[in-house]
Amino acid sequence: MYILGISCFYHDSAAALLHDGNLIAAAEEERFSRKKHDWEFPHQAIAFCLSLAGISKENVDYFVFYEKPMIKFDRFYQTIIQSSPNLKHIYTNSWESPYKEKLWVKKELLKALDIPSKKLLFVEHHLSHAASSFFCSPYEEAAILTVDGVGEWATATIGRGTASFSSENSGNTGIELFKEIRYPHSLGLMYTSFTAFLGFRENSGEYKVMGMAPYGVPRYVDDIYKHIFEVDDDGGFRLDMDYIPITQSLPWNPRIISKKFIELFGPPREKESEFFTLTTHPNRDHPDWDEAVAAKNQHYADIAASIQVVTEETMLKMANYAYKSTGLKKLCMAGGCALNSVANGRIMRETPFEDVYIQPASADSGSALGAALYVYHALLKKPRKFIMEHPYWGKEYNDDEALSAINATGRSFEKVEDPDKLAHMITDDLLAGKVVSLCQGRFEWGPRSLGNRSIIADPRRAEMKSIVNEKIKFREPFRPFAPAILEERTCEFFEDIDDPKTHYPLRFMLSVHKTKKDKIDKIQAVSHEDGSGRVQTVRKEWNPLWHRTIELFGQATGVPVILNTSFNLRGEPMVTSPSDALKTFGKSGLETLYVGKYVVRK
Repeated sequence: MYILGISCFYHDSAAALLHDGNLIAAAEEERFSRKKHDWEFPHQAIAFCLSLAGISKENVDYFVFYEKPMIKFDRFYQTIIQSSPNLKHIYTNSWESPYKEKLWVKKELLKALDIPSKKLLFVEHHLSHAASSFFCSPYEEAAILTVDGVGEWATATIGRGTASFSSENSGNTGIELFKEIRYPHSLGLMYTSFTAFLGFRENSGEYKVMGMAPYGVPRYVDDIYKHIFEVDDDGGFRLDMDYIPITQSLPWNPRIISKKFIELFGPPREKESEFFTLTTHPNRDHPDWDEAVAAKNQHYADIAASIQVVTEETMLKMANYAYKSTGLKKLCMAGGCALNSVANGRIMRETPFEDVYIQPASADSGSALGAALYVYHALLKKPRKFIMEHPYWGKEYNDDEALSAINATGRSFEKVEDPDKLAHMITDDLLAGKVVSLCQGRFEWGPRSLGNRSIIADPRRAEMKSIVNEKIKFREPFRPFAPAILEERTCEFFEDIDDPKTHYPLRFMLSVHKTKKDKIDKIQAVSHEDGSGRVQTVRKEWNPLWHRTIELFGQATGVPVILNTSFNLRGEPMVTSPSDALKTFGKSGLETLYVGKYVVRK
């Protein structure tokens, strides 16, 4: 049985294909369209999934959409009616807006897929989120926490999942979401409102707020609790719409701030403006240094630190309530807020849960997979077979495609057949202080680059922070880099990790941990401002070349860690094809490109 899951028409559209409950392929549309956070129908992602399986759409038994459009339609128009006459312009303009796709989603899907209506199914948004984590986990029973901007009406849910890997017990399979917080009260939309205030793009720059936060002091936490956000001990919360008037905004862009918000925090930060603070700057002697600008940026960093703390504390309370209400020792998390790796690390350390699972595409793109899994297990009652152990579910390009792309550029190259020799060459480049790029195997599922589409460098060199940010990726200087480390050596370098083999978020770069004090100087380029790192653990069977390279680097330096960041330039999706890799290589300060079996140097 083939089931194809689809998410689209909001942001991060994607497709995922199951065959008898096993994942065959999954990819975001942006990887093919080259439009970052592409929200349109995922024609190319679907074509890739079907091609990899060697089937046509006629062979697919069910197509499943990741939410129920008519319930979302209900929220949209109830919001307009309740806010009338303030939103009258939305009603009159809605037919020409991006929201028109939402109004007639079923019709649009049937037209795009060209399939009979009986093959098209719909699963509620937060059920899709829940299924995307629970049915990918190794647990047969677990508490579930989903937190995002908004689905149909829900913005956060708590529940439990039950599903056996035995066919004898598959009749008990299901997900129950027994508590929810409803729109317009949303932790995700509040965080996104602060994201826009801090000068970053909504539904895109939230991770930049998380990266900016360690440069600030959370001095505004009490102000947020007093004026904007009320949360109880069980994680239930309410937003004050006088400060973040979500119901008065456009439904396809529901993140605005009011005059009262600006009176409280001051004017918004200018979009894409230079960022440096009084406490940290790569070069105070730089001619562009301006103490007044630094003081203003320190203010914004303090706000970032404050909303980050509020988010962490709220998610901790929700997780603790999930434990209290289920009594289960394992937790599955999903939704856009489950990409907040600092909050995830605290949940792993500070709650009673023994194990936490988060799959790598926990935001809306991952819901395409969740919707398909929900139909297969919860509706059709099929036993479980699949556990997502690694993130490599995208497209792989063969040697001929790589060679053709290189020849089209006219660049010289070397072909290396032996993978171990490749690993030695990469290691030698790193030891020589070069910043290199790696394009190999199937690309990653989700927003993290995990060794197949990566830019890498020596983590011991503190100057690599500014070199990679400013000269390679052309992005903000405060952006952190991930330490990719051999799984078996993780406990030597990072605190509060007892057994990295059982900590799935570490595999997917989804939790932050403090670097041990005696190791910070050894990995300065991947230790963030607060002495922490967003860890990626690496095992040989998941990615042999990536593992061998880190292993060789460790043998040469005593540091089994490599600086890892996504292979892309600022504002672009991660590279997908060899052609994408060569274009990015040519436009940046990268010195060497390893693409499949080929080595390209400038």
